[in-house]
Amino acid sequence: MIIKNFSVKGEYITLAQFLKEESIISSGGQAKWYLKDNPVKLNDKLEDRRGKKLYPGDRLVVENQTYNFIAG
Repeated sequence: MIIKNFSVKGEYITLAQFLKEESIISSGGQAKWYLKDNPVKLNDKLEDRRGKKLYPGDRLVVENQTYNFIAG
């Protein structure tokens, strides 16, 4: 499993914004459908809300990659 650090600029980033910035989806509108079909775990719990706020200190697992969120 690959572990990456993702720098959060500002207080938080939403899950949809994160997926778009990592090019996992091509537009924010695809987040709803992506999260419906693909399991994403936030801090070891399944998460499917595209508006979920991700803060520094959170850990997200998506497509067999782990992302650690750090303050940017």
